Amino acid sequence: MVVVVDGMGGDFCPNAVVEGCIAAIKEYNIEILITGSEELIREELKKHTYDTNKIKIINTTEVIDVGEHPVMAVKRKKDSSLVKALNLVKNGEADAIISAGSTGAFLAGCTLIVGRIKGINRPALAPVMPGKKMPFMIIDCGANAECKPNYLLQFGLMGKIYFENILKVVNPSVGLVNIGSEEEKGNELSKATFKLLKEANLNFVGNVEAREIPTGDVNVLVCDGFTGNVILKLYEGTVATIFDLLKTNIMASVRTKIGGMLLKPVFKKFKKDFDYKEYGGAAFLGVNGICIKAHGSSDAKAFKNAIKQATIFYDNNVVDKLKLEIEKLTDEKA
Repeated sequence: MVVVVDGMGGDFCPNAVVEGCIAAIKEYNIEILITGSEELIREELKKHTYDTNKIKIINTTEVIDVGEHPVMAVKRKKDSSLVKALNLVKNGEADAIISAGSTGAFLAGCTLIVGRIKGINRPALAPVMPGKKMPFMIIDCGANAECKPNYLLQFGLMGKIYFENILKVVNPSVGLVNIGSEEEKGNELSKATFKLLKEANLNFVGNVEAREIPTGDVNVLVCDGFTGNVILKLYEGTVATIFDLLKTNIMASVRTKIGGMLLKPVFKKFKKDFDYKEYGGAAFLGVNGICIKAHGSSDAKAFKNAIKQATIFYDNNVVDKLKLEIEKLTDEKA
């Protein structure tokens, strides 16, 4: 398997990218292409000992910045590290792409360059997030601010396939994010989507209110990209705030410091369970290739785990399974 990594994407590029790639080739049977400034990447590679046959640099002269217009940047900056990487996937020279760069540009490039799976109306960004009982997925989390009911039906199906193949969950549950649990709740989009999900061959459990999301009782939570992005950022902010408050209160006195020391193993596990680095990144489902969006602040560990996620996608033929299921869904409607 060949994985291409955008070497100039993310807050800590290219050092975190290089370190994560080296950790990945030592653990997984893969080859890695890193796109970006050959001079900068080579300087980072010199700091490590690794199998030089497993990492190759693809030199590029441009970088897409976070503040640029996504579509225009993808069209104009043909020699950017992101566009070069996307074209390697499109041309079959790489089996997967990882990028921690501009989310908008990455999503635009995945759609315009790699292309959609036939039958998919809108690809979706689908991060897996930590829950009380088990991880859960929010789909979509920002790729589609405005949606139609059939888009959300496809989101639910793609999420189901992900959970079955990546997380090995048998018959994963699918819920619709809404303002109430009753079937008649919500706006017109919610009501129409509820009907489609109820009639589909999915383990649909109905509407899920926001306060029920973190429990992890429901595996796949379907919503439009605007709602999903708000949930994602609120969730991340809440977790970060809880950690900060815990740290502040533990350090407040000698007594609380002693208590904190006694509870250190508990806090360590809690932090690990809710660390985005453990999940690596969010899959962009519905495109005709393996595309993983890593967090902008990804460190080496996060990059390594994003690459791991790509290898699991590849080994389980997830893209082909998505194509098959969408084909079935299309045939049923015909």
